[in-house]
Amino acid sequence: MIYYVSANASHRGSGTKENPFPTISQAAKIARPGDEVIVAPGIYREYVNPFCGGTDENHRIVYRSEIPLGAVITGAEPVKHWTPYEGHVWTARIPNGLFGNYNPYTTVIRGDWYNAVTPAHTGEVYLNGKSLYEAASLEEVTHPSKYLSSWDPDFTIYKWYTEQDGDHTVIYANFQGADPNAENVEINVRRNCFYPDQTGVGYITLSGFVVKQAATTWAPPTAYQEGMVGPHWSKGWIIEDCEISHSKCSGISLGKYLQPENENKWTTRLYKDGTQTERDAICQAQREGWTKERIGSHIVRRCNIHDCGQTGIVGHLGGVFSVIEDNHIHHINNKQNLAGAEIGGIKMHAAIDVTIRRNHFHHCTRGLWLDWQAQGTRVTQNLFHDNVPPKGTEIADGLALGEDIFIEVSHGPTLIDNNLLLSDCAARISTQGIAFVHNLITGSFTWVGQGTDNGGRRLPTPRYTPYHVPHRTEVAGFMTILHGDARFYNNIFVQKEIRQDLAVYAENSGMAAMCQFVCGTRPYDGYPTAEEYFSRFTPESAVDHWGKDIYYDHLPVYTGGNVYFNGAQPCGCEENYRVDREHHVTVSLKEENGGYRLETNLYEHLPEFEIPFVSTETLGEAFEPEQKFEEPDETPIVFAYDYFGNKRGVVPIAGPFAGRGTKDALA
Repeated sequence: MIYYVSANASHRGSGTKENPFPTISQAAKIARPGDEVIVAPGIYREYVNPFCGGTDENHRIVYRSEIPLGAVITGAEPVKHWTPYEGHVWTARIPNGLFGNYNPYTTVIRGDWYNAVTPAHTGEVYLNGKSLYEAASLEEVTHPSKYLSSWDPDFTIYKWYTEQDGDHTVIYANFQGADPNAENVEINVRRNCFYPDQTGVGYITLSGFVVKQAATTWAPPTAYQEGMVGPHWSKGWIIEDCEISHSKCSGISLGKYLQPENENKWTTRLYKDGTQTERDAICQAQREGWTKERIGSHIVRRCNIHDCGQTGIVGHLGGVFSVIEDNHIHHINNKQNLAGAEIGGIKMHAAIDVTIRRNHFHHCTRGLWLDWQAQGTRVTQNLFHDNVPPKGTEIADGLALGEDIFIEVSHGPTLIDNNLLLSDCAARISTQGIAFVHNLITGSFTWVGQGTDNGGRRLPTPRYTPYHVPHRTEVAGFMTILHGDARFYNNIFVQKEIRQDLAVYAENSGMAAMCQFVCGTRPYDGYPTAEEYFSRFTPESAVDHWGKDIYYDHLPVYTGGNVYFNGAQPCGCEENYRVDREHHVTVSLKEENGGYRLETNLYEHLPEFEIPFVSTETLGEAFEPEQKFEEPDETPIVFAYDYFGNKRGVVPIAGPFAGRGTKDALA
């Protein structure tokens, strides 16, 4: 059955092509497995709550914009009754009945790992589609000053403030000379845009929509993780060819269902820290049906995801076995009004067998954050750049100094291959069980060997995290992070000029040792080779009760085929590598016609030497889960294809490209 929707239809519409429904929600109430909902261009100011899902891949329910990006689902409503207050400040009174049982202007963002000092509401005020900055007082609205931690400080003088007056929400906003009754001024009023309120509504396709401006709240892994769009703990969704933007917190959620017993327990009950609460949440989910057969296996593809406050995509447990591909993810958390952990272009816990490929990450407070249980996760053929604060920005805290990829307290196997990592900080590596293969890297590795405890000052506070039965969700065990178990093969490292503002911040904040800015594997100095490490284990050492330190020492580092330019530095245990101290290599991105090209003289100087042809066999097993670096279906990987999908020759060269340079657009 095909149902039709048009924003211009009569309220008596019946869903036929000749007499369509006026709202998507009407179709969502009656659509059943195998049905399709075709939505005409227009603005749909509604919360779509899919009542029913499909039953399998061949009997899904499809919601499709008739014209790509023509149908707009928004959580906002226009406000046209502003009255002058003082100077450039206007005020509007909104009846609270508009908000139903969820008022974004009384709902304060809070939750585990949320560290912002200034209270923020889930509400938002938009001027011509751009969100203003919330102020803590009316005085800040009438006399605004720039907020220099924002990545767009000039716009921070556009401020708003809210208060309650009886059964009305009162909003004051400084539009800096614009007439809000003549411009497009909206406020968000709905918590979600396309999101089932029940779990288990699976096999839905959302295709070709613009979805924007929802009043979502903070989404840590120890809470109900909502988004503007998402499957809400189900299986088999496809979100494709959509523009997802301006969610107060998260755009798409592939996250966890509500567990009342663990809902932000750390910041509400206080006595059990967030790490232990997260372990509790994982084990509870396991008992309550978190399996490959019931949860995950979603696809997010070809979406433009931008200007969200916390994350473009968030997930814990619910995103397992998913594919996230060909998306443009940018300008996330640039306002810097929301702070804490759980921030990034993508922030995923338990990305078990998740493939993240051919995406473009830029201008995010970190591009990709893989936290806990990045087991069987593959990050391949992605372009990362400009995922650190712009020059001149006042860095608010250590987590605001971002990077392209952050991998945290996981046991692997986590595979990073055929990517371009071009930000000043390429990867924060507080983890083990990783492999970097055939990447071009111009930034540094930070936090190597550090950042895996809970910050205790008097007592040891190690974090022990789960690992799983290979290619399943069932927990196989828990272990602390020993660091190492890292593989670096056939990468090109190019040292870029070190930004002194970042170095000064790291020094002044006491993080110079963790946030060093030298490109290369040098942070792994002192780590053993595999031969050195495994030779320690003998029948005698195994029964030496006073020599158990060998079981808690750093794990080995494996290397081969890496190339270093411009002062990039290898680690002490590096094998079969080349350092070019003679030539100066330049690497830059050029934006043209909506795409990006790489401009470099790198391939004029790339040395020729025998490097390994890397495969699953080369990489071996991640130490703790004893799982190979392989495909989710357990077939081996041979790194025979490059960033563009071109076939490598029998004798490969280092880096992400099969040939010496490329004229193709990167994104």
